[in-house]
Amino acid sequence: MSDLPNVVWVTLDSVRTDHTTMSGYRRDTTPNLARIAADGDGQQFSNCFSHGIWTLASSASILTGTYPSRHDVGLGSSKLSPKLSTAGELFSEQGYRTACLSCNSHISDATDLSRGFDRFEWLSSSTLLQAAGLKTTLEYGLNIRKHSAGFTTDPNKHSTPFLMNEIATRWLDSLADEEPFFFYLHYNEPHRPYYPPRPYLDRYTDDIDASPQEAVDTAMRVHENLYEIVANGCQLSTREWESLRAMYDAEIAYTDEMIGQLFDHVRSRDLEDTIFVITADHGELFGEYGLLAHKLCLHDGVINVPLVIHGLEALSSDTDEDTLGAVTDEDALVQHADVMQTLVTRAGGRTDDMQGIDIRTAERKHAIAQRGTAEYEPFLEHNSEFETDRYHDSMLTCLRTDDFKYCYSEDRTELFDLPDEETDVSSEHPDRVERFDRTLTEWLETDGQPIDATLEAEFTDAMEQQLKDLGYIE
Repeated sequence: MSDLPNVVWVTLDSVRTDHTTMSGYRRDTTPNLARIAADGDGQQFSNCFSHGIWTLASSASILTGTYPSRHDVGLGSSKLSPKLSTAGELFSEQGYRTACLSCNSHISDATDLSRGFDRFEWLSSSTLLQAAGLKTTLEYGLNIRKHSAGFTTDPNKHSTPFLMNEIATRWLDSLADEEPFFFYLHYNEPHRPYYPPRPYLDRYTDDIDASPQEAVDTAMRVHENLYEIVANGCQLSTREWESLRAMYDAEIAYTDEMIGQLFDHVRSRDLEDTIFVITADHGELFGEYGLLAHKLCLHDGVINVPLVIHGLEALSSDTDEDTLGAVTDEDALVQHADVMQTLVTRAGGRTDDMQGIDIRTAERKHAIAQRGTAEYEPFLEHNSEFETDRYHDSMLTCLRTDDFKYCYSEDRTELFDLPDEETDVSSEHPDRVERFDRTLTEWLETDGQPIDATLEAEFTDAMEQQLKDLGYIE
């Protein structure tokens, strides 16, 4: 048995922290994540902030431990520079077996984020039989009413966590014989459209003025017409907002159940020295700044994401005992690059190109999140009077502390006294504005500089279709 810990990293898509059980949300959406966090050697972090607002940028930051303007993927580029190493490569160099199972085209061979993994599969309707195998595909068909929408040819209505789990447990059984291993998984749920499996349709509809079918029909209509709805001011009724949130929460609850089963499978294999990470690539908006999904802004609803780490003893076993307290501070500011850098350091890997901190020995003073140049065209096509002045046109970077958020672009700057993200209080705190401005300006001129020229990914037709289904492409 190696003294190096195994690592299982699960990224969920589009989960905002304040819709989870750990945050005290009114619905018990994530009892399994809460259970894992409370299971002796686990911990949840309430102040985890993603680096970007969509899968491509955030995933590149997770898998390289660098900031969006550094790797440039999802800002100007759509493909990772060969000058940056991926987590798959860094763990492989330390003798790890590496595997990645992705349900999103943005983590694929096209973007080069699959680089370095000994075993990689991109799961979609077009690769289902190849990735899952005949037995699992047939089993999914037999369980289509329990774990998905039933028999329908609309790919937007089908859920994939059951398939992800079936493939993942099979891979884990193989990896368990080749420790240590690093296994990265990206689950698409609860990314819109919010269409939970049939048994979950009525999970949260008892307290709203809509039937399960009416609620899910609303969620599908909003998904299909999102740009038009946003362009015209998000004029949804109370009933529609309630329906949208109920279906989103039901998707989270179903995915939470599947992650709980995956975690239990790892434990059943007696993989004691295994670090299990659960987080989200970004959150989701429900009307903040007049927006839906994860568009245009760096509001906490889209950058404050859940983070649960189980296996803290294995994480801290190569450091002084006193450092464990730093790791378990659930209120500490933390970002994905920090967690990945800590794991790579624990594995003895090189971190010279990474931009995070080791959360066992260092403390983050502020978090940084970024968004590329604003794309207004999809909204303006539906309403030429769409209020673009509300948003930043050029690349947007925010510096987020415990109490304040400073937003910086070539257009303007804003300071928000949290949790209020509507009122610019710059005039009330000129010294703070000056300090934040100096910090971000220096950072953008150094660590925030791109490492390479713009690179373009070449997505296959099947990948582009999946991205259209998810609403990334019109």
